[in-house]
Amino acid sequence: QVLLEESGGGLVQPGGSLRLSCVASGSATGVNVLAWYRQAPGLEREWLGASSLDGGPTYADSVKGRFTISRDSIKNTMYLQMNDLKVEDTAVYFCKIAGTNYWGKGILVNVSS
Repeated sequence: QVLLEESGGGLVQPGGSLRLSCVASGSATGVNVLAWYRQAPGLEREWLGASSLDGGPTYADSVKGRFTISRDSIKNTMYLQMNDLKVEDTAVYFCKIAGTNYWGKGILVNVSS
């Protein structure tokens, strides 16, 4: 069974920071490439970036410089550090095994004053 579980979301003020986690367990343990996506209300799901065990992270231009993806292979966890958050970053954030249709359930990030 493939299990991906996101955590760390919530309400944050504009300019603030949050760190999301994605724990991979079951058959997802040790998977090479994990990716972050988000979906804002009324918009399509957007790829944010990815982390591979054998290479550095990659980012979408829309978040480059503000978001940082990291990985702890021992904890089977991928992180998304989000800084200088903006209202338009409000969305449900998902992690996914790249190249598959395995998604986490998502976690809400609400950037609001």
